[in-house]
Amino acid sequence: MTEQTDVHALLRPWGLLVLGSLPVSSEDQVPEIAPGCPARQLLLVGNGGSSFWPVFSRSQEYHDGRPNPLDRWSKRAGDEIALSLGSCAVYPFEGPPFQPFLRWAGKSREARQSRLSMFIHERFGLWHAYRFALAFSESPNDLVAETGFTSPCLECEQKPCLDACPVEAFSGGEYCVDSCINYLGSDPDSPCRKLGCASRRACPQGAEFTYLPQHASFHMDAFVETQLR
Repeated sequence: MTEQTDVHALLRPWGLLVLGSLPVSSEDQVPEIAPGCPARQLLLVGNGGSSFWPVFSRSQEYHDGRPNPLDRWSKRAGDEIALSLGSCAVYPFEGPPFQPFLRWAGKSREARQSRLSMFIHERFGLWHAYRFALAFSESPNDLVAETGFTSPCLECEQKPCLDACPVEAFSGGEYCVDSCINYLGSDPDSPCRKLGCASRRACPQGAEFTYLPQHASFHMDAFVETQLR
């Protein structure tokens, strides 16, 4: 049986955290751990705030100049940790078909969809990301217990996130990617490009976990590059 302390001890040197846990059903489309060995428990693993940044920014992947450094680093971390635990690592960037990480996140009950479409986490607010999931054959009670989390967006009357965007990319009730990317591409020195999305920064939930500037700009530069290809 895998103990929760074992998982955390293996994640800690990578700066990674358990961001959610869910029992697996057939509709979750989780790959088998091995032929004939179905997954019964899934742990969502990633960063809370910039927890992984000091480790990743010193890594070989970050400095080797090859494409997709964070995905390659996550793959190395996930494979190593899964091997140590006798589990199976599943990644959001491998596909098609791509695994339904956002559906898993919602089912974990530790994150809910925000007004900005991205998921808001119970502890880290909008400042988290899923790097991989670990699938286990243990029963659901063997690992992290579920919590009940109600989105703070439901009680937020001021809605600062919707007013903070300099190009009103969220004003129509859904995210306008074109408005956002045109702005980011035209002004590489904008606060959104250097510090991260202004609407994301306006949310008070988990504000103490706002990404470090180097971390935020890394993601924004990658986002712009991907969208403008």
